[in-house]
Amino acid sequence: MAQVSINSDLGEWGSSIDSGERARLLQSPCVDTAPKSEGEASPEGLGRGTTSTLGAIFIVVNACLGAGLLNFPAAFSTAGGVAAGVALQMGMLVFIISGLVILAYCSQASNERTYQEVVWAVCGKLTGVLCEVTIAIYTFGTCIAFLIIIGDQQDKIIAVMAKEPEGAGGSPWYTDRKFTISLTAFLFILPLSIPREIGFQKYASFLSVVGTWYVTAIIIIKYIWPDKEMTPGDILTRPASWVAVFNAMPTICFGFQCHVSSVPVFNSMRQPKVKTWGGVVTAAMVIALAVYMGTGICGFLSFGAAVDPDVLLSYPSEDMAVAVARAFIILSVLTSYPILHFCGRAVVEGLWLRYQGMPVEEDVGRERRRRVLQTLVWFLLTLLLALFIPDIGKVISVIGGLAACFIFVFPGLCLIQAKLSEMEEVKPASWWALVGYGVLLVTLGAFIFGQTTANAIFVDLLA
Repeated sequence: MAQVSINSDLGEWGSSIDSGERARLLQSPCVDTAPKSEGEASPEGLGRGTTSTLGAIFIVVNACLGAGLLNFPAAFSTAGGVAAGVALQMGMLVFIISGLVILAYCSQASNERTYQEVVWAVCGKLTGVLCEVTIAIYTFGTCIAFLIIIGDQQDKIIAVMAKEPEGAGGSPWYTDRKFTISLTAFLFILPLSIPREIGFQKYASFLSVVGTWYVTAIIIIKYIWPDKEMTPGDILTRPASWVAVFNAMPTICFGFQCHVSSVPVFNSMRQPKVKTWGGVVTAAMVIALAVYMGTGICGFLSFGAAVDPDVLLSYPSEDMAVAVARAFIILSVLTSYPILHFCGRAVVEGLWLRYQGMPVEEDVGRERRRRVLQTLVWFLLTLLLALFIPDIGKVISVIGGLAACFIFVFPGLCLIQAKLSEMEEVKPASWWALVGYGVLLVTLGAFIFGQTTANAIFVDLLA
């Protein structure tokens, strides 16, 4: 049977290297019940990509940076200060980069071009389906976080326009948080989420890039030249416990998670070589590290332990420079939600069609009805949860645990399986070292995910 992928026509996306590239990073794999064999490579795999090394670096940085940087100052506070936060990021960066290199190696070995297809081909059907489900849940949770961010920033902007403090009693109904989030979501996000293709988003998503860098610049500037009314709380210099350090890991995982998009980017390069890719991801992660460290350090030192989970909420409402940053973040999230929803919807579509055993071309008649239904259910559920989960920190903690699976668990499993498939009778020491490293990645990722899940369940129950 011919291989048919859902929304996988790369021509729809052109060769732009903006954040619109993320719209195809989580495409659903082929509907067939098994991945492509080496002899069944798609026609797209026969040609070389068009992305230069510098372009690949830009795409990876762009996929890495996003609204997650708003939570980094709080992560530094959770970790126990600047020294602990920097040490934690530097230590995790080694595993983050190695995971990206492992995925490129496995993509080349399996001749697959997307993250879940690589996991499917290397680790088998069960792990492949688990990977797809994890992607769907991750994108769903990220969409919830985006809606909460919209509400957070709108609260501050409305407070300035209404000339009254946030949360003041007797506020008009049209300034209520639930109403403003719902209105924005129905007017802008829902119409952008329904179309089958979202190639047009690659132009609007330029705002996401500008907004991210502008927010970082404002946080650094406000630390160097602080306003008089900004008084920091306690500046922690050491972690309260090792548990506190580990609690900061999900935020870092959420911020640096670009692994799902890395496989298509690697295969889009003119010379997709693992050694070259190692240099690309190292340069990209160093750039992302500089941005996150600048935001985390300056945001934490500006407010200390009193920093809000969304750092922009810690600044005065009347600050015009910060108000512009809030507007940028809102615009960024408005364009990012449909992209993440598209990715999650494509994975759900692939799971459904595979379960039904239907190739795409035989089910075109019901595609529109099914797509609209999936979009409405996804949109309404994320909106409902966002209205009643006002703390962005809790959501990022949960989806950060899922991001750890993409960074550690699945690359580790791929490395283990790839090495175990080598059937030499006498295995060199490097073979055992690589298998051991794969086990370490899986263990670390499982620990972060398990701890995050436990905190999300038991902390709320105890509260």
